[in-house]
Amino acid sequence: MSASARPGEGPSTTRRRRGLGGSALLVAVALVLAGCAGGTTEVADPAAATQTQSDEAKPEPTAEPVAASGTKSAHEDSHANAKPAKQVPLRPGERRATLKMPADYTAAAPYGKGTDDYRCFLLDPRLDEPAWLTGTHVLPGNPAVVHHVILFQVAPEQVKAAKAKDRSEDGEGWTCFGGTGLDQFQNVDDASWIGAWAPGGKESVTKPGYGVRLEKGARVVMQVHYNLLAGAEPDVSAAQLRLAPGDAPLQSLHTMLLPAPVELPCRAKHADGPLCDRAVALADVKERFGAEGNTADVLYFLCGGKPRAGERQSCTRTVHQPMTIHGVAAHMHLLGREIKIEVNPGTPRARTILDIAVWDFDDQGGRPIDPVRVEATDTVKVSCRHVQWLRDELPAFEGQPDRYVVWGEGTTDEMCLGMLQVTRP
Repeated sequence: MSASARPGEGPSTTRRRRGLGGSALLVAVALVLAGCAGGTTEVADPAAATQTQSDEAKPEPTAEPVAASGTKSAHEDSHANAKPAKQVPLRPGERRATLKMPADYTAAAPYGKGTDDYRCFLLDPRLDEPAWLTGTHVLPGNPAVVHHVILFQVAPEQVKAAKAKDRSEDGEGWTCFGGTGLDQFQNVDDASWIGAWAPGGKESVTKPGYGVRLEKGARVVMQVHYNLLAGAEPDVSAAQLRLAPGDAPLQSLHTMLLPAPVELPCRAKHADGPLCDRAVALADVKERFGAEGNTADVLYFLCGGKPRAGERQSCTRTVHQPMTIHGVAAHMHLLGREIKIEVNPGTPRARTILDIAVWDFDDQGGRPIDPVRVEATDTVKVSCRHVQWLRDELPAFEGQPDRYVVWGEGTTDEMCLGMLQVTRP
């Protein structure tokens, strides 16, 4: 039976048969947790223009054109041939800084097993004074192998450690399943990531009056998820930062991450498979991703409770300080079916701010929303549904029997992640 013929399923399933990708982002609370960002959480408003101070005369760090690297493969997925997203015109006072990988990189499974490589590259936007980041435009060099790009801010006091990390491995960049590897613990309430690209992602632009603060001397880490199902091909990816002067009167945007567990058991007819035991499946994830492979266990420190097998999982978090939500995004992989984000669920003040009834992996862009005020002690909840039958429809799973699916970094693993872009008093 085709995906489109299943009761209650929408037409996007047919599109997703071509998909191969996955993505990740480090999230943590007192423990190292792995997470994933697909698309963007920025507040999009490309038509508005409120900046008045001009910085157009300042040179861009590396403004050369970015061309696709490598040759096209017969195994390219649906977004490999997609046209680059059009640039949104600059608003008064803004400029662009183009950051490009210094040389080709050809991916390989860093632990000798699996079909995914996460690589971090340290890039210098040459900030000789503070600036506001008001948008990002990720330019994947070889979409046949690039399946996500995440941009992280590196504070000036972290630059020395980042350079040491870069020198610690041969070749360009360093292995970084999860996040950048620069922080032992990261804060899910205020993540350091500043932009992202995944299928469906376009140039992101903050709405007037908002930006992400970048201090003088800050750097950017570009984390690239390479998927090896299309083979090992060279890549040179890049990103453009849209910058406004540091003395512009903007409100500071922050990113809050809402990860939830994934505990998808095998279907009954496959239950005797070698990876249908949770412990065995989790051990396989840890073998493929090293220390970052323990997320399936440590997420329960964040969400409470114990692993509970089923298609539907959720995580409810208590807000510790007032904030206003301006944008929302979600991420799952290929077995994802539904995802919802709610504020104060189960109360008279309950409000749904995102509800995707039929998940489309090729459409992971962020969504601006009317501002939603959230007070301390309020709650936010992310809920996801994953299904095993999609592995019968998607080429990425061809020849792979059911496995017990837990949170993992790889293309054929899964995630459940909500993302909020917020301001705080």
